[in-house]
Amino acid sequence: MAKVLIACEESQAVTIEMRALGIEAYSCDILPCSGGHPEWHIQGDVLPLLNQGWDMIIAFPPCTHLASSGARWFAEKIADGRQQEGIAFFLHFTKPTCPWVIENPIGIMSTVYRKPDQIIQPWQFGHGETKATCLWLNKLPHLIPTNIIDGREQRIWKMSPGEDRAKNRSKTYPGIAKAMAEQWGALLLKQKEQQGEYGETTKVSCNLDPD
Repeated sequence: MAKVLIACEESQAVTIEMRALGIEAYSCDILPCSGGHPEWHIQGDVLPLLNQGWDMIIAFPPCTHLASSGARWFAEKIADGRQQEGIAFFLHFTKPTCPWVIENPIGIMSTVYRKPDQIIQPWQFGHGETKATCLWLNKLPHLIPTNIIDGREQRIWKMSPGEDRAKNRSKTYPGIAKAMAEQWGALLLKQKEQQGEYGETTKVSCNLDPD
């Protein structure tokens, strides 16, 4: 069976969509899951799990110290080391050899690491909002928009302050989660079927890029 790790995901949005396809997907976060499936959730540090034989890793590392939206605090975060910690954590997800994707808002990783392979918006996937989101891809094709709509607004930017504001701002839109599963997850299943490995639990380092 195909095994996928969804790193830094307490909402389980992508995990649930992957599971609907028959993929053995697990969310992992230091927080308890809010998606209703603790049996699919690994609560704790994700870094020791990265080399556990996953067929794919989709990572949503915290952007608090990396996003351009917080640029006015960068000097303070550089001085106390928080930004460097965020950079180091992000870069851990670039090291696995299996197909992976890292999601983050527009920020310093475009220069510290490299420019993203793709920038997507919620309005490309059925949500009438704007939130530019960068995707760094390894051995995976670009995510194809599924439902381009009008009525775009900056709901996330306008979100009221509160204890859960950061968590709510970071949740994956359902349309994007579904596209990730139906495109990347389905591609993984297709390749495993072609390899004659569907239904087996094996360690696979595969290239899913159709090109």
